[in-house]
Amino acid sequence: MSLLEQVQADMKEAMKAKDKQTLAVVRQIKSAVMNEQINLGHDLTEEEELAVLAREVKQRKDSIAEFKAGNRDDLAEATQGELDVLAKYLPAQLSEDEIKQIVQEAIQKTGATGPADMGKVMGMVSGQTKGRADGKFVADQVKAALAK
Repeated sequence: MSLLEQVQADMKEAMKAKDKQTLAVVRQIKSAVMNEQINLGHDLTEEEELAVLAREVKQRKDSIAEFKAGNRDDLAEATQGELDVLAKYLPAQLSEDEIKQIVQEAIQKTGATGPADMGKVMGMVSGQTKGRADGKFVADQVKAALAK
């Protein structure tokens, strides 16, 4: 089942359950996917669908950070609820240990020796973690590993 089909089914479920928050988030996901299809001119591949979801997650994480910085905990909580709904559509996230292992393997394969080689390592690591880990966290792990 494609992401769009799953979203359609979940939208119907949310309407029946009168779950306004889930319905709103599901509609936003559908809209983002449809807009991306229109922009690209073809049905999205699984990787392109993940990229759309990752963009939606990043927007919400940024919003939560801004709301907390502005002492708007009410809005941060609401946005966290949206993020929880979005998480249902993402593949299983990698653990911190799994990410560190991927980073170490990439450093060995590329022969990276210091921070100047971060681009080479990130290129390899991001392909393996795309959609399954937060990009900022991965970059921080690469930076820390290369600084040793």
